[in-house]
Amino acid sequence: MAEIRDEDALRRLYGQPAGRSVAKQLDRLDRHCLDFIALSPFVLIATADAQGATDVSPRGDLPGFVAARAHDLVIPDRPGNNRLDSLTNILATGRVGLLFLIPGVDETLRVNGRAAIHDDAELTARFAVGGKAPRTVLKVEVEEAYLHCAKAFMRSRLWDVEAQVARSVLPTMGEMLRDQIAGKSGDTSGSSVVGEAESQEAMVERYRGILY
Repeated sequence: MAEIRDEDALRRLYGQPAGRSVAKQLDRLDRHCLDFIALSPFVLIATADAQGATDVSPRGDLPGFVAARAHDLVIPDRPGNNRLDSLTNILATGRVGLLFLIPGVDETLRVNGRAAIHDDAELTARFAVGGKAPRTVLKVEVEEAYLHCAKAFMRSRLWDVEAQVARSVLPTMGEMLRDQIAGKSGDTSGSSVVGEAESQEAMVERYRGILY
């Protein structure tokens, strides 16, 4: 097995992109991109810090939660774990890559561009749910946008009901966190940090109260 270390070697294996795989790239959101975003309840945000360390974080809400126009879009930042990995990376580099998904649709939409964090009260108020506005919104200046083909979703059968995995196949989130944290603070059970392992049902119910 040989490690490939330069693009020339890589291209000898794969060749050059051609045809519509190149021509489809836009510098704006056209009507098809805007329709896709309006139907999407889920987007993945890829970022990197100044040293190149990378991160991908999910964002989800009701379809249309991302406000989009031809040259920019706005994503509300709902309550999370306060790690702020994506936001601190954006402060460092001002860059994002977005991947929009629609349940049941095998194609995806990729958007890349410059990003900035805003906390303007009038702007955040536009994204309030139940009277609760997000602390910040992410405004993205679109530089590249293109639809991505269905092959990965077809191979993975991601939306195929028959391919779904029962949640019971895995331990609960509470059990996995307990095991992962165990020993870090001298407590081999991990209970000093996470407490007793929370049931999946209790976790879901707790999350319902803090979604916004």
